[in-house]
Amino acid sequence: MLTKNEKREKFIKLAEGRTQAALDAIRKIGNLSNKRAYEYDDADARKILKALREAVGDLERKFSSSDGSTNTFKL
Repeated sequence: MLTKNEKREKFIKLAEGRTQAALDAIRKIGNLSNKRAYEYDDADARKILKALREAVGDLERKFSSSDGSTNTFKL
């Protein structure tokens, strides 16, 4: 069984890595907004944004609070 300190260390390691990966993925999705490289319409963009908002909403409900966002996630 993990101690309280070990659980905390594990949480920090996983949270930082997973959050940074999510931020990187969101930036990559943002790159799709380049109309010179990609063809999309407003409906496509709205669908992407709605899916991301819903995912963030689910996350907020799981944690029961929101702290805002930063470029690099650190606990």
